[in-house]
Amino acid sequence: RRSLARAQQRHIVTIVPQGHEAYRLTLGRNPERLHPGLHINIPLLHTLQLVDTRETSIPISDLNGFTSDNVPVLVSGSLFFRVQNAYDACFSVNNFNENVKQIGTSAMRSVVGSFYYDAIISDRNGINDKLRNVIGNSIQSWGIECTRFEIQTFKPSNREVERQLELQMEAERNRRKQLLDTQAQVNVAEGLKQKMILQSEGELQSQVNQADGEYKTRVREAEGFGNQIQTLAQAIAGEGKVVGPEALKEAVDFIMEVRRQETFRAIARGKGNNTYFLPAETAGLSKAVDIDTTQRWTRSLEDSKRAAMASSSGPV
Repeated sequence: RRSLARAQQRHIVTIVPQGHEAYRLTLGRNPERLHPGLHINIPLLHTLQLVDTRETSIPISDLNGFTSDNVPVLVSGSLFFRVQNAYDACFSVNNFNENVKQIGTSAMRSVVGSFYYDAIISDRNGINDKLRNVIGNSIQSWGIECTRFEIQTFKPSNREVERQLELQMEAERNRRKQLLDTQAQVNVAEGLKQKMILQSEGELQSQVNQADGEYKTRVREAEGFGNQIQTLAQAIAGEGKVVGPEALKEAVDFIMEVRRQETFRAIARGKGNNTYFLPAETAGLSKAVDIDTTQRWTRSLEDSKRAAMASSSGPV
């Protein structure tokens, strides 16, 4: 840029390129701002200072420093900045490019010293943001903005320190692995615990449901048996007559006798036995009952069963 400015100063006409600003001084004073374009520049009368207003980067290479935990490191990075006020950049500081580089170097060494080595390795964006803020606050009075700072390389300055850090990181990885393994075992144990709880709750609910089913079955059977007794007792007492205790007792005895005879017939139909020994009192009915009366009671009992089945299978 200096050579360009000197070359332009030799001619009476000068060109300010796009993305630049220039200040023309007359006899070293009264700066006049020149926008991109063609301008008069009389030798010996005018002095021209040209400023690049585009974003520019300055490399900072192989900077030695120490972290907060006294680890010697070697750091390299790039400082990006842009001129916001060309007047201040020309007249508030001499050779702002070199001064910006010096500010960046000292700020990098200072900021790296405020971070632990592991923090810089794990959160490089954090140190980049802090460097941008520190450098930006220092150079803003020159009309220059620090747009960003990027650390490119960060490593220990010698092999011995690097080896010690590798051992430390390996120990840290082993510690984290043990924590993860322990947590995994805890999770497995917790899962087994929940499984046993859910399984026991399921078995308990199954037993409760089975008990409820058996209870309802017994209730239905008792209700059916009661209906049979009532129907048969009414048949014994006669149509339209009041059912008394004697009729109820005869109905119960008759139903028990019928079931006992059905059991005997089922045993007789069996193929595995040829000889049966029965008590004398089970050879026939408990007492003599005429055939007509027995058939009439039997029909009443069957009618009661069919009515109960029809009522249970009919529409609700």
